[in-house]
Amino acid sequence: MTAIQARDVSLTFPTADGPVHALKDVSLTIERGDFVSFIGPSGCGKTTLLRAIAALETPTGGTLTVNGMTPDAARKARAYGYVFQAPGLYPWRTIAGNISLPLEIMGFSRAERAQRITRVLDLVDLTGFGGKFPWQLSGGMQQRASIARALAFDADILLMDEPFGALDEIVRDRLNEALLDLWKKTGKTIGFVTHSIPEAVYLSTRIVVMSPRPGRITRVIDSPLPRDRPLDIRDTPEFIALAQQVREGLREGHSYD
Repeated sequence: MTAIQARDVSLTFPTADGPVHALKDVSLTIERGDFVSFIGPSGCGKTTLLRAIAALETPTGGTLTVNGMTPDAARKARAYGYVFQAPGLYPWRTIAGNISLPLEIMGFSRAERAQRITRVLDLVDLTGFGGKFPWQLSGGMQQRASIARALAFDADILLMDEPFGALDEIVRDRLNEALLDLWKKTGKTIGFVTHSIPEAVYLSTRIVVMSPRPGRITRVIDSPLPRDRPLDIRDTPEFIALAQQVREGLREGHSYD
C-alpha cells in the first residue's frame, strides 16, 4: 500500500558559485490515502522534494519510487496530478478549456472530456463556471480550477506545492475545508507543501518537518486528530499540542547537525 518511497535521497544543483545541496539523505514512506504535509523554512528543499517525486528534478543520490515505479515511469503512467503555487491557467481558454487541455493531450474523446470536466468542477464546487475565463474568477476560484485540472485524469496521487500561500486567511480557511472534503470523497494520496503550521496541522494525517538547507527530515509527526475536522478543531488542546510539536521540530531543524 506504499504510494511514495524515498531512501537516502540527496539532490545537489551545480552552480557557477559551487554546488547547492538542496536535499541530503531524505528517507520517507507515504502510504496510499495519506495526507502528508511538508513544512520547513524557505529554501529547505520542500518544493525540491515534491518536484523530485514528480520527476521534475532528478536526485543525485538514493532511490525514489512512486507507486513502485521510478518517478519518470510514474509520470508516463499518469500516476499523479501536480498543483503549482500559481494557478497557471491560460487566459484565452475558458475554465473548462483549461481543465480539458491535459485530457486533449492524453487523447481522451470529446465525450469523455466533457464527462470528466463536469465531475471535477462539481468536486471543487465550480459547477456552472466552466464557460468563464480565468480573469472572471477570484484568486481562490482560479486555484480551485487548477486543482480540478490536476484531478481530471483521475491520478491516484495529488502533489500540491503551497497552492494557497498567496490567498488571504479567510479564503485559505475555506479552501482548506474544501480540500479536506475533496480528500475524503476521493481517497487520494496527497503531498502538500506549506509554510503554515496551522494549515499543516489542520490538513494532515502526517507532518514532515524539514531542516534548513541541505534539506533533511528532522521529525515525522503522526496526527491523532480525527479525519472529520471542522475549523474550530483549531481551538482544541489536541490541535494546539500538535502545533507545538511542529514548532519544536522546526527549532530542532535549525540546530540539526
